[in-house]
Amino acid sequence: MVWIFTEKMGKITAIAKGAKKSKSKFMAMTMPFCFGQYMLFKGRNLYNLTEGKIINSFQSFLKDFEKLTYASYLCELIDIALPEGEYTPVLFKDFTTALYLLNTNSFDDELLLRAFELKLLKATGYGLNLENCAICRRRIDTSKYISLNYYGGICEECPREHFMNISKPAYNTLRFLMQTPLDKIYKLNASKDIKKEIYQLLSYIISSNYARRPKSLEMLNIIKE
Repeated sequence: MVWIFTEKMGKITAIAKGAKKSKSKFMAMTMPFCFGQYMLFKGRNLYNLTEGKIINSFQSFLKDFEKLTYASYLCELIDIALPEGEYTPVLFKDFTTALYLLNTNSFDDELLLRAFELKLLKATGYGLNLENCAICRRRIDTSKYISLNYYGGICEECPREHFMNISKPAYNTLRFLMQTPLDKIYKLNASKDIKKEIYQLLSYIISSNYARRPKSLEMLNIIKE
């Protein structure tokens, strides 16, 4: 049994009979990170995989522990954030784009993950509002505070309750990542401190709103420390 993230049907669970056998035609196409075209038959409760064609297996991730961890994290985010069968074609495009970009050495992988997290949050109803004060809705250019109740910047005049401090450079970096397509974020440079601020903020929001807390990055973060 495998779960598949599809463009037209969202996340679905499917049965691939005999996929674990070494000579099975389904073995390669049901490996983690495999991107392809699949023919599915709807059974009473689950889909059955009948045919498939691999477009990109992304098996190079298996040779790089850091890339493998990041790719696993992207998959885990989709798994915990989306209910079965939710139709999300924009997020599907961002997800596949993120995998392709992660498979290169042209991007800051940490910023790529943060950008994808922001797009995931927006697609699932938890997007940050960085253009207007989250409380009074007044237009703001930047802020030093993010409301954790309303998911947005707070102006200097509004009261601050249940918020997180953030530097103005980190706020502007967040805005850039939100507004920029994934394949264009290579233009951005961010310091280690800014990336840490953004990671802490988005980790809190993700852990607070989805079915469970993602664990894929925990071991890597421990090793890096």
